[in-house]
Amino acid sequence: MKLKEFQEQLLHVALNAGFKEVELYYAHKESFQCSIFEGEIDSYETSEDGGLGLRGLYNGKMGYSYTEKIDEDSISFLIESAKANAAILDEDDGSDIFEGSKDYEAHNFYNEELANVQIPEKIELLRSIEEKIRSYDKRIVALDECILYDFSTERLLANSKGLSLTEKKNGLMIYISTVVKDGEEMKTGSFMKSTRDFHSLNPVEIAKEAAEEALSYLDEKSIPAGKYPIIMRYDAAASLLATFSPIFSAENTQKNQSLLKGKIGEKVASDTFTLLDDPFHPDVVGGSNFDGEGVATKKQAIITNGTLNTLLHNRKTAKIDGCESTGHASKASYKGTLSVAPQNMYIAPGERANEDLISSVSEGILVTHLSGLHSGTNTISGDFSVAATGFHIKDGKIVAPVKQITIAGNFYELLNDIEETGSDLHFHQGGFGSPSLLVKELFVTVD
Repeated sequence: MKLKEFQEQLLHVALNAGFKEVELYYAHKESFQCSIFEGEIDSYETSEDGGLGLRGLYNGKMGYSYTEKIDEDSISFLIESAKANAAILDEDDGSDIFEGSKDYEAHNFYNEELANVQIPEKIELLRSIEEKIRSYDKRIVALDECILYDFSTERLLANSKGLSLTEKKNGLMIYISTVVKDGEEMKTGSFMKSTRDFHSLNPVEIAKEAAEEALSYLDEKSIPAGKYPIIMRYDAAASLLATFSPIFSAENTQKNQSLLKGKIGEKVASDTFTLLDDPFHPDVVGGSNFDGEGVATKKQAIITNGTLNTLLHNRKTAKIDGCESTGHASKASYKGTLSVAPQNMYIAPGERANEDLISSVSEGILVTHLSGLHSGTNTISGDFSVAATGFHIKDGKIVAPVKQITIAGNFYELLNDIEETGSDLHFHQGGFGSPSLLVKELFVTVD
């Protein structure tokens, strides 16, 4: 049965079965991943996943069901399962089906040229990158990981109120972990890049960046423990933002799981800090014209010059707080229920390059990588204590990589201690971005 025919029949039968209103959400994903080791394919995987979820209001309660099969038998299964699911709910949670926004953006998240790139060409690109990294410097001894991953997704949201929305996305990511050795010292550096433009990927440039990142950590030195001014490089800053992004969700403030509760209109960060969410940012392979409920998405400022303008809302959280949805209803898959999540969240860049931030520090630490973010952070209190990699700054210059350290602080306090944002905005996996950040100080311990 074709999807369009299935959609029309399911909505019709569901309404006749007693649902007051009903919505279907279809999602389909195809992906390819391979890794290279010493010029040969180390792993190779193609996958395909998809299905359809039903959400409907039955006897005043919202029921859910899903199936992987798009056929006539699935219609009765979805309806009866959603009825049964609604029956076990204790009370009406206030959810309803959205009739649609007045206007929708028409951004394109699908690159036909990327879709037409064949798998052998992708493998050859990865093989060329690996070969160029290995030959770049004799101190490069291995590549722990040399991975290419690409995906293509399609989704459809339609409901009994006449709303029908469709969207396609695709993208590609390269991840490399390079191991270098000099004498008895061994270090690892990582590189990641995502794009929709396959032909913009230059193996020579990628190899140089990946190799130099790893080589830069050789000849590490110890530093005394204490409080230091910190420049958090864009990748470390983006990963910290990703970890603490739940604090900006109204779903979490309503559960008393974020200290931003009741802070709309108040200063929560330094004057130099502006936090944006832009589902259409050209440097990210994520994004969407509509959220998981069909609400139109838009670029918006969550924090402007330190003042909290809004939290992230779906329609349910917005109803509780007496405001409008911000277009951040999220469905992790066709199987999932609705939650709240950012689209492409990033810290607005400033005007000075990272090198200029470094030259302004008499003594401090440039932090380039954080690890242990899930075990060493508390998103409710904001406290963190995580392992870090980076470089010692002395008299405005990088003098040496530091032996592994631990940095500790509080994310809410860190927001207020950001003295300057750099111009080097980069995006992390998952759609979180940041420039380098000059932070007043954090406590550093030596491992």
